[in-house]
Amino acid sequence: MQQDFTLGIEEEYLLVDKDSLQLAVAPEALMKACQSDFEGQVSPEFLQCQIEVGTHPYATIAGAREDLKRLRSGVSKRAAEHNLAPIAVSCHPFASWKDQHHTRKERYDALHHALGGVARRMLICGMHVHVGVEDPSLRTDLMPQLCYFLPHLLALSTSSPFWEGDDTNLSSYRLTIFDNLPRTGLPPVFGSWSEYERTTHVLVELGIIEDTTKIWWDLRPSHRFPTLETRIMDVQPRLEHTLSLAAMVQALVRMLCRLKARNLRWRQYDRFLIAENRWRAQRYGVGEGLIDFGTRSIKPMTELMDELMGILAEDAEALGTLTEIARLRQIAETGTSATRQRRVHAEAEAKGEDPGQAVVRHLIEEFHADL
Repeated sequence: MQQDFTLGIEEEYLLVDKDSLQLAVAPEALMKACQSDFEGQVSPEFLQCQIEVGTHPYATIAGAREDLKRLRSGVSKRAAEHNLAPIAVSCHPFASWKDQHHTRKERYDALHHALGGVARRMLICGMHVHVGVEDPSLRTDLMPQLCYFLPHLLALSTSSPFWEGDDTNLSSYRLTIFDNLPRTGLPPVFGSWSEYERTTHVLVELGIIEDTTKIWWDLRPSHRFPTLETRIMDVQPRLEHTLSLAAMVQALVRMLCRLKARNLRWRQYDRFLIAENRWRAQRYGVGEGLIDFGTRSIKPMTELMDELMGILAEDAEALGTLTEIARLRQIAETGTSATRQRRVHAEAEAKGEDPGQAVVRHLIEEFHADL
């Protein structure tokens, strides 16, 4: 295999006031300081209460760890100067989207106009993982195979059970909001790179979108980089969980390339079936398992992770990520951030404390736990 499988991670954070624990607008001075500290790696997001970071590309998870740790620490330090704290969670547990305003920037003004009321509810954060795949034709070949594993990644990443103070009974409510946008969900299947370009460029030529960055599928070829970009996951409160999920994406891409080198491929299942697993992950996280289409049975996430760890063992060893992927087996057994948030919420209620504030304090602690 000639691929380097370089890895890049993007994360979106919410900013909260340390006293009220409500969402807060990112001060211009904070953004300028972060952009000065981390040139090209920190940027405003759609809403004024959000901030986005992105690592440089790395061949190893160790490089990504140090960069992301530096970014998280730096943003936290600069936020503290304004009595703010970042939290890496896909939905704030009690804030209202009606109180938020979008960042005044040409790109975001256009987005707000194009999406209307749908854009106003976009009080959500995600994480994106890029894996380097130089050959465009290989990207389109890998996409329908990699789609099979998107529900697994979602299930393991779920961090958004609450919305406006209510338990939604979903593990990833973020996806419910995001799916209201156009050009989201599982990507179509393309037979070639030229077919992908012909199809997507119809919207560009008509002026509906300026480029393919406005296509927000769960998995897409990046517009800016020679990568496959996985976008289905909730953002992770804990740094090490981010790295474990990124390591799994990297190992999956390597595994599929390894199969191709042996003239093999992962079986391609209908999007209807994969969408059912996507829903199960969105609803239950790791709690109720996913459908194994080969055996036509619902398997617990612990069993699915045991199987995946066996399949990816050669790739994880080559990439040096056996420890990171093993951590996902533990998450499958003990639960995701959604599980932990619900537990904190219930414990606070039992003590007569404000459960929403308790969850935010918990999320602030988790953000700093691995730094």
